[in-house]
Amino acid sequence: MSDELPPPPDIARDVFAGEAWDRAEAFAQLLAGPGVVRGLLGPREVSRIWDRHLLNCAVVAEVVPQDAHLVDIGSGAGLPGLVLAIVRQDISVTLLEPLLRRTVFLEECVEALKLENVEVLRGRAEELAGKRVFDVASARAVAPLERLLKWAMPLLREGGELIAMKGERAAEELAEAEPQLRASGARTAELVTVGHGKVEPPATLVRVISGRAPEQGRRRRRR
Repeated sequence: MSDELPPPPDIARDVFAGEAWDRAEAFAQLLAGPGVVRGLLGPREVSRIWDRHLLNCAVVAEVVPQDAHLVDIGSGAGLPGLVLAIVRQDISVTLLEPLLRRTVFLEECVEALKLENVEVLRGRAEELAGKRVFDVASARAVAPLERLLKWAMPLLREGGELIAMKGERAAEELAEAEPQLRASGARTAELVTVGHGKVEPPATLVRVISGRAPEQGRRRRRR
């Protein structure tokens, strides 16, 4: 039996300001109901929907550039992509998810929440490479950073950024991914914390600024 959805903490009204508030409450209900029933979220997570999921994802918006086109890789239940779309109406969000049952849930959420800045796309990042280019790629609990770089960097414009939500192993993953960072031509890679005073502990992100991959540059020069 799942826990009941708790009332939102007071800080939630500040994070989800204006018309974002009603959408955040409605999305919380969707996660706690259909999201659990369909296996997108574990029953034990219901009691932590506000703190661990909605607020933790919403504070990522602090580092998303204005008017960005963002792709959320392996969007799952819409975390963080759908939450970012709720908080930031200025950005356009593509929820990229390979599993049908998840994309069906995401499409239903987009329709129920009346989000006009979101598209749901069924597929994998590797399949989208070379077809679409984005300003930002986000990801949460999808894969180790080394693998995530291989998926995300081909989707980013030069100067675009990967924002990966990571936990306690963030620094360790960043160090382990050093060879892949060089191979992908990343300009910079750093740890960033967001949500100070809003979530406890603050959310830890790895932010990677995309350059031009060395092998891509060589191919272009040969042509």
